Amino acid sequence: NMVMSFRVSDLQMLLGFVGRSKSGLKHELVTRALQLVQFDCSPEVFKKIKELYETRYAKKSSEVAQPQPQQHRSPEPLSIHSSYDRGSTVARTSISTTNIDYPALYGKYLNGLGRLPPKVAKPEVRLVKLPFYTTLDELLKPTELVPQNNEKLQESPCIFALTPRQVELIRNSRYFSLGINNVLFLYRICYTDTSSPQEDQYPPNIAVKVNHSYCSVPGYYPSNKPGVEPKRPCRPINLTHLMYLSAATNRITVTWGNYGKSYSVGLYLVRQMTSAELLQRLKTIGIKHPELCKALVKEKLRLDPDSEIATTGVRVSLICPLVKMRLSVPCRAETCAHLQCFDAVFYLQMNEKKPTWMCPVCDKPAPYDQLIIDGLLSKILTECEDADEIEYLVDGSWCPIRAEKERSCSPQCPILVLGSSDVNGLLPTPNGNGENGKATADVVDLTLDSSSSEEEEEEDEEEDDDDEGPQPKRRCSYEKGLVSAC
Repeated sequence: NMVMSFRVSDLQMLLGFVGRSKSGLKHELVTRALQLVQFDCSPEVFKKIKELYETRYAKKSSEVAQPQPQQHRSPEPLSIHSSYDRGSTVARTSISTTNIDYPALYGKYLNGLGRLPPKVAKPEVRLVKLPFYTTLDELLKPTELVPQNNEKLQESPCIFALTPRQVELIRNSRYFSLGINNVLFLYRICYTDTSSPQEDQYPPNIAVKVNHSYCSVPGYYPSNKPGVEPKRPCRPINLTHLMYLSAATNRITVTWGNYGKSYSVGLYLVRQMTSAELLQRLKTIGIKHPELCKALVKEKLRLDPDSEIATTGVRVSLICPLVKMRLSVPCRAETCAHLQCFDAVFYLQMNEKKPTWMCPVCDKPAPYDQLIIDGLLSKILTECEDADEIEYLVDGSWCPIRAEKERSCSPQCPILVLGSSDVNGLLPTPNGNGENGKATADVVDLTLDSSSSEEEEEEDEEEDDDDEGPQPKRRCSYEKGLVSAC
């Protein structure tokens, strides 16, 4: 607060005292001075700030003095590091808050969204964690958007400056990623609700301006159903490409509609993760031991005394419900009540493009923090490669379930029946008809090992017999084959 009351000459003297640059506009000098207080705290610096502060108000009081002496009451000095004034090494005391109406300026950022925070600590607004982003710095904590008047359209500014470390992180990420930043500045907006972590939610008529350019905000998706309002995907807004990567201050202005609901905004420096990195992390810390999975199967199939139906087994498909392909990394959420798994590879890739984090089996929330890899099913996938479905049994064991056509194709039936057989089961006569004159089925014996040469010899014998005279009737070959098969 002392630094905020300094003139340009005072700021230049303070910066020159510590060897910092004294050139630039006043707001740039203020930013450097605040960074100096935040990061380079020393007794000499605070002594110099107090000296400049007292000198300035001493001159002001002498100028205001008139022939009729009046008792001049100078503003109450703020107790910044008051322990140093007493020559002691006691820990730093907090900055006392006074009734000041100008925006608060704190360390890394200049927050123009409200007044100084009150002494009584209030519950803070929390935002849900984003699996694909790792927070590196919190430039602006979730701060409520306070309307300044009764107008429906409001504007709230936020001014801040980047530290050299933050600038270096951005530039290095751009270099190593071949022009694609994986260190980003995300601007997040949510409801002002301290009861639970809040998801991103945009206010009406939102527009975000960074320095001198407007940032693109996701629009509404039209609905195909009549009478249903269009939906808008509320996601963090990437401001990296519009930021000044230097010591200059950045200004963010959010325009929003004031229609009764309260919103809060926050600014974060994050590192963006890929689906491959999240998969590797899940394989490292998210594998559930096969024995624990087996115990879960037993628990699912345990007989319920109140139930009249006993469950002897449960089937689980080895095909992913997302892409209809064989599972490679079987995964499900710990909160899911089913044993069916989906493929973690495709699940993470789909949420990387469109984050919904909903289980494709039961349509319930399946966030990344609750995902587990089924160790038992992973083992089954390596041991059972010729089946697309298995069945868990009551004792925790499993057996493969193959297709019906594979089970029906067995060489245990030696007879093929072509056509429909006679109702009375009459044996066919040599001319192919039954005793009642109806056509019977053709029976092919697959058990006889006959050859064409044997058939030719039998035909030759029949011709010789016809030449000699009538012979007694011989049993039909069809009948003989049928009897031998039986």
